[in-house]
Amino acid sequence: MIELVIQWKDLLNPEFYIQHGGLWLFLFIVFAETGLFAGFFLPGDSLLFVAGIYSNELAGELFDLNNDVLNLLLVCLLVFCSGTLGNMVGYWFGAASGPYLFRKDDTFFFKRKHLLTAKDFYDKHGGGAIVFARFLPIIRTFAPIIAGIVRMEKHKFTFYNIVGCIAWVFIMMFAGHYLYKFFLSQFGFDLKERLELIVLGIILVTTAPVIIKLVAGGKKN
Repeated sequence: MIELVIQWKDLLNPEFYIQHGGLWLFLFIVFAETGLFAGFFLPGDSLLFVAGIYSNELAGELFDLNNDVLNLLLVCLLVFCSGTLGNMVGYWFGAASGPYLFRKDDTFFFKRKHLLTAKDFYDKHGGGAIVFARFLPIIRTFAPIIAGIVRMEKHKFTFYNIVGCIAWVFIMMFAGHYLYKFFLSQFGFDLKERLELIVLGIILVTTAPVIIKLVAGGKKN
């Protein structure tokens, strides 16, 4: 029983993926959040933040450029490609499946209430939802699917997809990378030793709007 609890805890720990799976597992998770609709339990935002801290190690698995900034930019570029491709797969799936998903029964990997939450978010924000959703767990998983279902024009979706992914990747990874360096150089404080608290904080901040929306929606019903 204890071993099972540890395994589930590891699933929510971004450092676990980076240390045990490295660059390629990291890129796969970024893709899977939207491309395989598994974003409701994968640590997307916190994973990018932690990846910024470990950017030199991750870049070294592919091609170490021997430059701190270039290594960070290399990893950001790879993550951008994975995230953009994941959203495109989600859009294609939504366009192909249509209303079927709204009638689909719940499974471990699929919750219809999450799809409805994403649809409400899309109805409110339009194309901008593709950009904003990048920073909201669960919603970013289903936002491209909704865009596909409502047949958003492909060139518009591609534009919002690229803009949103650039903002998400660079903000989260640059924040992790440079906050780590700042606290270490100015205060001798190693963020790697407090990652659990940092990750918990990121999860609380990013999921709070989604939880509030779900609770509010439940009360209305």
